[in-house]
Amino acid sequence: MRKLVYYIATSIDGYIAGPGGEYDFYPVADDMAAAMNEQYPETVPTPVREQIGFEAPNRRFDTILMGRGSYEPGLAAGYTSPYAHLRQYVVSSTIKSIDDPAVELVPGDPLGLVRRLKQEEGLDIYLCGGGSLAAQLLPEIDEMVVKCYPVVAGAGIPAFHGAFSPTRFTLTGTRTFSNGTVVMTYTRHEAASAS
Repeated sequence: MRKLVYYIATSIDGYIAGPGGEYDFYPVADDMAAAMNEQYPETVPTPVREQIGFEAPNRRFDTILMGRGSYEPGLAAGYTSPYAHLRQYVVSSTIKSIDDPAVELVPGDPLGLVRRLKQEEGLDIYLCGGGSLAAQLLPEIDEMVVKCYPVVAGAGIPAFHGAFSPTRFTLTGTRTFSNGTVVMTYTRHEAASAS
């Protein structure tokens, strides 16, 4: 069965972006970019691929889920299909329509969507964000890849923004890079203890 994987960057204090959606405060490192692009090439947006001449087949994901806050920065830059190399879903009750046939708008029931997608054949599903969508989908998140940058944001958009719902995950891998970022992989506790 396909897995839902929350692949996300966070500050030490758990924010995925600043109060205005900023994420340019994360320190960049060539060794980290090379390693992450090698392991998860699908997470590089199509416009960035075009700018840097990056070509790589999908290895881990063939589908992406985004909330409004994750979709709108690309839209503001003129990109209606930010991940053209993936099947794209935008979960939002406030966006009224998307004028690109490659992007499907899902106005409600993200859990139902994920449960249907998991039953289909294919690679895993990349949950890009944001925090509200991640909180709604927490019951279906099978794995998390958390890039924890060595910076305190102080305020912003939390990795999970929803109801109090303690959910155990098991640490299954760590890797540290030259900029001090630690990439941690977590598997849902039930799945980790069953293997």
